[in-house]
Amino acid sequence: DLPMKILHLPQNGMNQVTWSVEVDKLDYHHYLPIFFDGIRETEEPYRTLALRGVHQLIDRGGRLGKVLPVVPQLIIPIKTALNTRDPAIICETLECLKRLVRCGDLIGEALVPYYRQLLPVFNLFVANRINIGDQIDYAQRKKENLGDLIMETLELLEKYGGEDAFINIKYMIPTYESSMM
Repeated sequence: DLPMKILHLPQNGMNQVTWSVEVDKLDYHHYLPIFFDGIRETEEPYRTLALRGVHQLIDRGGRLGKVLPVVPQLIIPIKTALNTRDPAIICETLECLKRLVRCGDLIGEALVPYYRQLLPVFNLFVANRINIGDQIDYAQRKKENLGDLIMETLELLEKYGGEDAFINIKYMIPTYESSMM
């Protein structure tokens, strides 16, 4: 039912996602929530299709203004993915959320009314920062350090969320300090 497929390339071992329809011509109200709902998949190839679909739809649709009207439909799939409380799924969801906030001008402001639905899970994991002293943390390079990812996401939400963003973030996460000062 999805207008995409996985193209297996034997020469480099990497799989590519190809679209059977141009991404610009897709109905974003239909497909973008489906791909966001797929973020919580753990089986392959569904996980890859969902993540690559989200990234490509956001990247192309953000420039065309197709993502902003769909933001209210994305809240429930994002909330569901965050509520799995699986660190790997939360990390992928945060990456998608950061990409979503940066893709268009008013998307950060459009998310502010939904902070009360999205941020409670952030509050649970915001303190999951790893202090390993002088050792190397490879999760940082792979963007798997949950506490750091949450802080990066909160900073982006504050930066792109307009004047009410900090107040709403602070209400849901009392330990958060503004990064805009």
